[in-house]
Amino acid sequence: MRLLTTIILISTLSACTKAAGPVATTVVIPKKSNMPLTNSLTYLALGDSYTIGEAVTQDQSFPYQLAAHLTAAGYSVTNPDIIAKTGWTTADLKQGIIARGLQNKNYNIVTLLIGVNNQYRGYSKDVYRTEFTELLNTAMNYAGGNKQHVFVLSIPDWGVTPFAQKMGRDAAQVGAEIDQFNAINKQETEKMGVAYVDITPSSRRAENEAGLIADDGLHPSANMYNLWVSQLMPVVNAQLK
Repeated sequence: MRLLTTIILISTLSACTKAAGPVATTVVIPKKSNMPLTNSLTYLALGDSYTIGEAVTQDQSFPYQLAAHLTAAGYSVTNPDIIAKTGWTTADLKQGIIARGLQNKNYNIVTLLIGVNNQYRGYSKDVYRTEFTELLNTAMNYAGGNKQHVFVLSIPDWGVTPFAQKMGRDAAQVGAEIDQFNAINKQETEKMGVAYVDITPSSRRAENEAGLIADDGLHPSANMYNLWVSQLMPVVNAQLK
């Protein structure tokens, strides 16, 4: 994010600066099921640094973990196509989608997680609503018009991270603003009848669980992404069936 390109340029954060709380369970990639595989499913992930998995390896990002869990559940899933970059706002994602040139492709699964950089930069909530709605329509187009194959994730709360503490940011204020942006994306998502997965409470566990934050002190660890996938899996599985 330019929360986070800027953040990363400001400093390379190492271990968490808070006193370590309970450590999250180490993420384990599931073993493959003996169930017969379906035809290969394609997956498109749209977002920002939370989607590319800034500060973790690619296989630890939530799109790759989700694909691994779906494969273990008996699906055959191709490697995710990802349109996301650290620092992207809704406007950046719109431009990134156009630049990628995938307009004529359809996907079986499309996830959308975007907005933290809009909040971080103090951008207009009205503009966010308009651009988020446009992106949600784009996501549905990529899903071939099938809204049951689109999944929106709420914006995580970075205010509880060691980085926010180091920068002197008021965690309560950041959290309140994140909630306002999430109220918008949830309302627009539910208005269109698309599945909405609220991962924000899971992200707030990082305030007391140091193992949920990556070594940069800001982004989620593999364990945090695993929490998100545990919420996504039953929703995605139900919709695919």
